[in-house]
Amino acid sequence: MNPIQEYFYRIEEPARSTLLFLRKKILESDVEYITETLSFGLPFFKYKKKMLCYLYYSKKYQKHYISFYHGDKLVHPQLLQEGRKKFKILLIDMEEDLPLELIFNIIHEVKTYIK
Repeated sequence: MNPIQEYFYRIEEPARSTLLFLRKKILESDVEYITETLSFGLPFFKYKKKMLCYLYYSKKYQKHYISFYHGDKLVHPQLLQEGRKKFKILLIDMEEDLPLELIFNIIHEVKTYIK
């Protein structure tokens, strides 16, 4: 098992399945340019080798989240900045359907800021 797979398999169900599904969808959304790497012990997604987003867990909210680079330029009511300078986060509620359309709209917007 590679380190990225190990990261996901340390997470308890049902969060593991949800995050693996989200990971798969992000990677499939642009197979030519979106890649995955492990940075700071976290799964990072890169677009053309530049930071795009990453997955992590918020102890404050007790929820997993997606953190988007160029968050300082993103304006979406569901995104939280919480003192971050370059990132904003989208909390993932494991009890609800994933807001895939919103996630991919934000990813598309972030991609426009990457040169």
